Amino acid sequence: MRLPWWCAVQWIRKIRRVVQAAAWRWRVKVSNWNDFEWQLIHEEPRAAALHMALDEVITDAVAAGQRAPTLRVWEWAAPAVVIGRFQSLCNEVDEAAAARHGIDVVRRITGGGAMFIEPGNTITYSLSAPETLVQGMSFEQSYAFMDRWVLTALHSLGIDAWYQPLNDITSKSGKIAGAAQMRRGKAVLHHVTMAYDIDADKMLDVLRIGREKLSDKATQSANKRVDPLRSQTGLPREQVIARMIDTFRDLHGLQPDTVRADELERAQQLVLEKFATPAWRALVT
Repeated sequence: MRLPWWCAVQWIRKIRRVVQAAAWRWRVKVSNWNDFEWQLIHEEPRAAALHMALDEVITDAVAAGQRAPTLRVWEWAAPAVVIGRFQSLCNEVDEAAAARHGIDVVRRITGGGAMFIEPGNTITYSLSAPETLVQGMSFEQSYAFMDRWVLTALHSLGIDAWYQPLNDITSKSGKIAGAAQMRRGKAVLHHVTMAYDIDADKMLDVLRIGREKLSDKATQSANKRVDPLRSQTGLPREQVIARMIDTFRDLHGLQPDTVRADELERAQQLVLEKFATPAWRALVT
């Protein structure tokens, strides 16, 4: 029986989409998580500006094929506010309040929003991987893809968490984490800051945007917007981090590594030339 013309057209279009997808995959290498031998860096606490520089250095090393894809779990040496690459310093941060609390303010190379950091109350990690891992994905798709493993870890801790476009991880109790991402050379950098616990009063004293959001929502407490992991798990921060690392290892494999001497030297130079300079910090005033 002859198909109606509109059915034939739909069938031809479907075949064309399949052929085009196959051709795309043939021309462009697309990778999966387990195509790589992932390395873990989890070392001593470091200053905020040095963390910013290490993200750049390690991601560039992955792009150049000088380092395997890397999961880096951060430890913080001091409290900080980290603002996004394109954010206005004066709009986001009350610098006088930050100075009063002894909080350093730094700017990262990725976009996204401001992050309030306290060493014992924050969990931060970076993924530096070849760009082929997210080849052909939109930013929204790649955010969800790169966060999938940590959602598995959170679920194993009894937290019903999910990805909230564009760059949040949230639960019924509130926001848990914020992510930022960029394609850099032949690599992708994806980093996430999670609230384990939080001093809400101090955060609202330092972050201007936090005051505005809470005011807009007629919310009296920051805990309504950011719900720390401690309240949802009852576990020490170290155990939450350990579960995250174990989950990644179980899913994708993970071998211990360290920041290499040449990488640390380059990062320290970048701190002096870029990340600790007033010009970079106030890049967008």
